[in-house]
Amino acid sequence: MEYLKQLHDAIIDGNAPVARKVTEQALADKLDPQMLVQQYMIPAMAEVGRRYEAGDYFVPELLIAARAMKGSLELLRPLLAAGGAQPAGRVAIGTVKGDLHDIGKNLVAAMLEGAGYEIIDLGVDVPPDRFISAVKEKKADFIAMSALLTTTMTSMKTTIDAIKAAGIRSQVRIMIGGAPVTQKYADEIGADGYSSNANGAVALVRKLQAA
Repeated sequence: MEYLKQLHDAIIDGNAPVARKVTEQALADKLDPQMLVQQYMIPAMAEVGRRYEAGDYFVPELLIAARAMKGSLELLRPLLAAGGAQPAGRVAIGTVKGDLHDIGKNLVAAMLEGAGYEIIDLGVDVPPDRFISAVKEKKADFIAMSALLTTTMTSMKTTIDAIKAAGIRSQVRIMIGGAPVTQKYADEIGADGYSSNANGAVALVRKLQAA
């Protein structure tokens, strides 16, 4: 239906009220929620990511686009679950123990959700045992850890070591990010990957999934 392009455009523009209104109309018209996600919402967030990579969008634009997407997804999520729709994967995400900064973590979570992944948001100051529980109890396929401070980066290694000790390292892919984090550090502590930004995190998850 022609009006559905408005959903795609509203997400790109960060127009949450329009995105929600179009989603409500689509549901009233008995349209398939999975179709809305796959054909309109995910491509819209992919375009937002492309614009960010090109330097046309910045963090504020990413945040408002993510907010528009999440508003629509809230309406669709119960219907998707009832219809048996499966997410692309499950990602447990959190800021590591000792670190209370969550803007980057929230942005990565939003971009991954926009790409079709189920997000298990563990919040900030997350100890290793909560990451472990997310794998054991919630069947997370990926762990995404964030740190903004050099003093809290060491919690990433502590968490990975704890995951190994719990005997579940082979069950989950681990990626890390944050201002002081580097690919070199990811290699040193045994993470599966590193991304410097939210859009790159989506590409990284897909790459790890395909490996």
